[in-house]
Amino acid sequence: MALLDWINDATGSVVRGEGVTLRPPRSSDYEAWAALRQASQAYLQPWEPTWPEDDLTRPAFRRRLSIYAREMEAGNAWPYFILAGPDQALVGAVTLSNVRRGVAEAGSLGYWIGRPHAGRGHATAAVRAVVAHAFDTLKLHRVEAACVPTNLASRRVLEKAGFALEGQARAYLKINGAWADHLLFGIVNDAAGRGG
Repeated sequence: MALLDWINDATGSVVRGEGVTLRPPRSSDYEAWAALRQASQAYLQPWEPTWPEDDLTRPAFRRRLSIYAREMEAGNAWPYFILAGPDQALVGAVTLSNVRRGVAEAGSLGYWIGRPHAGRGHATAAVRAVVAHAFDTLKLHRVEAACVPTNLASRRVLEKAGFALEGQARAYLKINGAWADHLLFGIVNDAAGRGG
């Protein structure tokens, strides 16, 4: 689907971080994405919503890209694949979504790293890069993130990236088929100044 490649290249920007490159997903990423998600399913499943039956199929990936393109065009979300290493291999993804303008100027952050690449700092580097992009380029004031309390690796990523723990929400998201409490984190762009 060269058209989707063009759409994503045209509407999404490349963001660089420490040892990682972030760019919008493309249709040509399907095989690498599906292989990484399949190899990481048991690792990721405790922390993610239940995967649809057809989640790893090419048609489902195309639907995902179509949704991403619409959200980017509307300015509501910026999905990125995380590439790392000399071969720029796909190692995971990070998405800034639910972007609210006006009095909020905020967005929500989500991310995942494939099991073979976990523990190497890719998630922390990607989160830092997206937050910098959100503040410097998109001019957001606040970025929020949440994680299941038992997901210590995700919590460490947020803390290392400068997020502050702000509270806990009961039954916040449906994870792996059940409503789960989440720790709520936030980071504010203090350089943007203070408003009343």
